[in-house]
Amino acid sequence: MLSGLELYIGGVLLLVGAVFTLLAAVGVVRLPDLYTRMHAASKAGAVGGGLILLAVAVLSQDAAVSLRAIIGMVFLWLTTPVSAHLLARASYLSGYKPCKETMIDELAPNKEQNSAS
Repeated sequence: MLSGLELYIGGVLLLVGAVFTLLAAVGVVRLPDLYTRMHAASKAGAVGGGLILLAVAVLSQDAAVSLRAIIGMVFLWLTTPVSAHLLARASYLSGYKPCKETMIDELAPNKEQNSAS
């Protein structure tokens, strides 16, 4: 049987994970371009999903389920930033430019280096 402390910790983790996931969804809907949307989805979505999996690990009374949840959480936290980076780089190289509010574009060709060579 779960003690009161485990229930509260699991409930808080689940609630915070759901809030992060909701923030990721709002960011995907509200932000102006692909890159900022991808940033919101990858950062807040990975944290939200990881916290929900951590809540599953805390609330399950089975070691196998807890181990799978923790492995899934680590896998999510390792692969989400890498895949978001690769998708953003591929979109940039295929011609999708950031929105006009973007201040720094480090991948844009440097005009000074092109004119000197």
